[in-house]
Amino acid sequence: MPRDGYSDVLAFIHVAREGSFTRAAAQLGVSPSALSHSVRALEERMDVRLLTRTTRSVSLTEAGARLYQNTAPRFEEIDAELQATTAQRHKPAGTVRITTAEHAANAILWPRLSKVLPDYPDITVEVTVDYNRSDIVAARYDAGVRLGGELAKDMIAVRIGPDMRIAVVGAPAYFAAMPKPKTPQDLADHNCINLRLPTHGGLLVWDFQKGRRKQNVRVTGQWIYNSVSPIVRAALAGQGLAFVPEEAVTEPLADGRLIRVLDDWCQPYTGYHLYYPSRRPSSGALAVIVDALRYRDPPRKAAKAKRHAI
Repeated sequence: MPRDGYSDVLAFIHVAREGSFTRAAAQLGVSPSALSHSVRALEERMDVRLLTRTTRSVSLTEAGARLYQNTAPRFEEIDAELQATTAQRHKPAGTVRITTAEHAANAILWPRLSKVLPDYPDITVEVTVDYNRSDIVAARYDAGVRLGGELAKDMIAVRIGPDMRIAVVGAPAYFAAMPKPKTPQDLADHNCINLRLPTHGGLLVWDFQKGRRKQNVRVTGQWIYNSVSPIVRAALAGQGLAFVPEEAVTEPLADGRLIRVLDDWCQPYTGYHLYYPSRRPSSGALAVIVDALRYRDPPRKAAKAKRHAI
């Protein structure tokens, strides 16, 4: 049966249920003559009479009774599922799969979502730490988290964090044996802890900028990792210098376990964004996640911006 014939089956089900073209037409918001035409078209395609019509009543034939009994429950199930799917946007539920870098998972996703999810017990968040910049559509992720400058142009991006800075840090024990570098070129004499990039297998280049001067340095050292946490651990142990987001070392810098160097060469860069391939989040659950992660300027900064706008 052509798919457009399904509307004729629905018309037949309503007439059979009501036992009247007039009442069924009122339910569907069509004229009785249009409804009669739909049922007759169904009968002609099936080459069987489904209804016995008189001037006073409508009754099912044996074939009509069989069709009604076998199709009406299925259409009711479909209708119930459609209503449940629509209701899901009003009562968010389901699994939201997110791919992200480790630092964003720890610094942004966990602190924000751990406060929100208790209010939405029907939402499950699956976070995958992945540096490969996966195609979120092909990999069936609902969203991804990356730095603003790394986003594909066909994605909708929502800022979820402030601008960031890199910190070059080392432990006091390390600097007891080695002089502090004053310029990026001095790193050639230091034991630096490298980050292996799984996207192409190479090592992260340490990028620096001071005013208009830019320098890219390929450092060397005894340790190479593929994530930030063990790099920080190695730096804390005095094993070398680390090149990591400053948020990853806030506490050890504050309590003196790490010392920052080359601070004037580390300029701000665009922070993390959540991105997904549609201007409308695909589910109520994703809409909740987007709203929870959306970055909002601190009150003092927002107020200052407002004053300048006046």
